[in-house]
Amino acid sequence: MSLTRSGGPLSRNLPGTRTFTVEGPAHSLLLQPFRRRVRALVDDVVVLDTVDGSLLFETGLGPQLYVPEADVRADLLSPSDTSTHCPFKGDATYRHLTVGDRTIPDAVWAYPDPKPDASWLAGLVALPMSAADRWLDEDTEVLGHLPDPYHRVDLRPTSRRVTVTAPDGSVVASTTSAVLLDETGLDVRFYLPTDDVTAELERTGTTTVCPYKGTSTYWTVRTGATTVVDGAWSYEDPIDESRGIAGRVSFSDEFTVSVEGPR
Repeated sequence: MSLTRSGGPLSRNLPGTRTFTVEGPAHSLLLQPFRRRVRALVDDVVVLDTVDGSLLFETGLGPQLYVPEADVRADLLSPSDTSTHCPFKGDATYRHLTVGDRTIPDAVWAYPDPKPDASWLAGLVALPMSAADRWLDEDTEVLGHLPDPYHRVDLRPTSRRVTVTAPDGSVVASTTSAVLLDETGLDVRFYLPTDDVTAELERTGTTTVCPYKGTSTYWTVRTGATTVVDGAWSYEDPIDESRGIAGRVSFSDEFTVSVEGPR
């Protein structure tokens, strides 16, 4: 994430290429409004519905949604004996979430008496993404986690020749019609048309979910003396903001990607 990870201003590893210093504790908190309606569903029952949520950014961690306590179904909550201590936020209390015959233990936590520096957490509760079956961002299904407003994905078609080489030195793909994908905090990736891939691709059962790109499909790559399981991936039906990589493939770091032309 651009704030709390990968060299962002609230990360643990600030880049050396900067002219600023960050004054304050090594572990920082930042709460900012998330200005959309968010709902969480368990067994098709809406257990959280808010338009007043906020994302808590915390050094080294991804953002966590906090909402007013009134925005979670109180009739579905029961006390828990669990408690935890955070040196930056204070003592957390927990509650179980029960929908029908199903109970999710310690599903909701809160800081009823937070540390003075985090006093704005009072009256807010958190429900982790894993505690619900589905999440909706307005009327859009959430993939993985809520999108970080400081994280972005840029797609750019490029006519520079992109060549992908296997560990045995054989060329598995070469094209002048790649799409460059530049994603916050990550290395640039090139997505190539499958027509320009000379290696054999065989679908595996592996999938991953990205809130910014969609659900991926993975492929075993076979060429020459090389077989790399899950060596390539594609997004066959990406979400709208990443639709420019639909049906294209990108290769894992086991392959060498070279790009000709000015850099």
